[in-house]
Amino acid sequence: MKRLLTGITLLLIASTNPVQAADKTSVAAIVGSPALGQTATDPVTGMEFVLVKGGCFKMGSAIGVDDEMPVHDVCVSDFYLGKFEVTQKQWELVMKNNPSHFKTCGPNCPVESVSWEESQAFIKKLNALSKKKYRLPTEAEWEYAARNGGKDEVYAGTSDAKNLGEFAWVAENSGDTTHPVGQKKANGLGLYDMTGNVDEWCQDWYASDYYKTSLKVNPKGPAAGEERTSRGGAYDFDGWRARVAHRCKFEPGAQENLRGLRLLLPVN
Repeated sequence: MKRLLTGITLLLIASTNPVQAADKTSVAAIVGSPALGQTATDPVTGMEFVLVKGGCFKMGSAIGVDDEMPVHDVCVSDFYLGKFEVTQKQWELVMKNNPSHFKTCGPNCPVESVSWEESQAFIKKLNALSKKKYRLPTEAEWEYAARNGGKDEVYAGTSDAKNLGEFAWVAENSGDTTHPVGQKKANGLGLYDMTGNVDEWCQDWYASDYYKTSLKVNPKGPAAGEERTSRGGAYDFDGWRARVAHRCKFEPGAQENLRGLRLLLPVN
């Protein structure tokens, strides 16, 4: 698919969060104009995906903890992201089992108690069945999407803690359990439960100082590590830990009933 440089230039000029320090040629090279629809559907599970147009934004938080700093310029390419967290029903269709702790929550509740390693096994099997190239989002892709295309938002959908309960299942309103996906308001991109319900595995290895050295264009995390990252917070997280800039880290084999996944489908 050919890249239209004129359209790319206009898109960069119109961006509300331009990267000042990044090389303009490098930035332009990642922003496409795909002649694709705004949504996609997985043929095996019925999983729905929303097109997230790439762009540049300020990643991290100046008011958070050390591993969220410094706030830095990042650009990401176009991608499709799951409209919802992977559900228990969708997991079972592929893996023929349901590892979730909260099974009584129902088939449309997010699958949880799955490790990063098990998530990779699920993705590998789904890719073989669907002939797609699904993967987990990177931290940069996840945060860009949660922030409604890189906007300066504290949570996915709002910056007002008083309104958080309208957008997320967190400690204050969850009853200490997960809930069916999509019951709360979506963020500005039409993505549900990016804050709360279950914490979501990302593709990256974790490093506390990665923000100090990360690439500006499509950063993929450290080359190696001992723990993997997760984002978004869960049903038992308070508002502070549910912020979109908050980073979690766990061993790849860790299984906890507060953690699940959401898939990304590359545009190209």
